[in-house]
Amino acid sequence: MSTISIYRPEFLTFPLPRVGLPNHRKFQRIKASWTMSMDSKSSSYTRKKEELLVELPKPSIPQLGSSTPSDLRFDRLQPSDQELVQEKRFQFGQFVAREAVLDEEYWTAAWLRAETHWENRTNERYVDNFKRKFADEEFNVIKSRCRGQPGQKYTCIVTVKKELRNAKRTVLKSVVGTLDLNIRYLLHGETFPGERVKAPLFCSPNRYGYVANLCVAKSARRQGIASNMLHFAIESAKSDGVEQVYVHVHRSNMSAQELYQKMGFEMVEEASSQLLEDQTYLLCVKT
Repeated sequence: MSTISIYRPEFLTFPLPRVGLPNHRKFQRIKASWTMSMDSKSSSYTRKKEELLVELPKPSIPQLGSSTPSDLRFDRLQPSDQELVQEKRFQFGQFVAREAVLDEEYWTAAWLRAETHWENRTNERYVDNFKRKFADEEFNVIKSRCRGQPGQKYTCIVTVKKELRNAKRTVLKSVVGTLDLNIRYLLHGETFPGERVKAPLFCSPNRYGYVANLCVAKSARRQGIASNMLHFAIESAKSDGVEQVYVHVHRSNMSAQELYQKMGFEMVEEASSQLLEDQTYLLCVKT
């Protein structure tokens, strides 16, 4: 004779990576217990009680931090070419570089930057928490800058996989690269972006482009995404009447230096000599 009793299910939530983004997946915990008894003519052997724990996955949409809009949907499909009316776009191979238009694209760009920032630090404690916090803050920064600031134009550029005829991708699985293009004026006292030196009290404003936060998803590298995004950014700056585009690159990042030099960037010797204690080089390309 055996008896099985099922207890009321409980729910557990814990972080689980999904498509490179923070995610929480619910598991349904079911407890089962039974009592087994055996009878014989001479004696009765009873009661060995055991418990069985079964966990069944239940998919759910990722839960985001409090600073993330409540209407952010990670199951949202990537908009089609017909839905997007954008003059500036650049197609290459299986990809398209263009300006980000959806909050979900901003978030994916922020997460790609978090992944890149923590890429070589995966063994650190609480690295997933740090990445989530980094991405959450970066997401809000991107949205704030894209709203516009006086005298500046900020664009978050993304590279997405080209849409397929018979299949629709979500935003998460579509965005594979990102960079920022900022068009602005030199501040008073600046000769080069971010570098203060003695300058004339009155000088004519100098408008320039500045590239930052270039990163590509690990699974999509070595397909020309970085160079083509840079090409698109340079051409976008040129169409806005900008004659020079700058970028800072770390002195130890040789692969990035080779990429920028390949795209026509040259080191600004005067700027580098001004910041001997800094660990970056300033590069510039003329459009």
